Amino acid sequence: MTTTTTEMILDPTGADARSDDSTLAPRTGTLQGIRVALLDNTKPNATALLENIAAELKGRYDIAETRMYTKDYFGTPVKDELLQQITDECDVVVTAVGDCGSCSAATVTDGILFERAGIPAVSICSESFLMSGQAMAKVQGFSGYDFLAAAHPISSLNAQELKQRAKDLVPGIERIFGVEG
Repeated sequence: MTTTTTEMILDPTGADARSDDSTLAPRTGTLQGIRVALLDNTKPNATALLENIAAELKGRYDIAETRMYTKDYFGTPVKDELLQQITDECDVVVTAVGDCGSCSAATVTDGILFERAGIPAVSICSESFLMSGQAMAKVQGFSGYDFLAAAHPISSLNAQELKQRAKDLVPGIERIFGVEG
């Protein structure tokens, strides 16, 4: 007697039917009055880096609000429920930090998912994992997706170094969001 077992197989790339869209969400051209989502992927120093980015942006623009959100796991894309919550509550999103292979791929995927949901997004990876992020963008059907590569490392930086790293990233954030400087 033969027994057949059926098991679900997951695509490890996170690709799905949405991977055909490579259109950026419309840019606002300003950060004045904007609600900024900060998506922390739980990697060491991700929260601190995002908080410093928020402080830097608030110092330059009259941002309506910044909101910190946290993924449950760094190595997988943002869950649909959290993606929808952020989409409902914010106008733009900054997601960080990709400082290993799987988290870089997931961070870039997160940015692409937000773009496809109509929310401009900036994904931040460390430069050591630039190729991982680029590979995931290609797998997601968005090989031209523009994300930031921060100097590596991020996880071992002290408070002053994180503040400087955030300051160094802001011009790229402004560029990707389409903000006139």
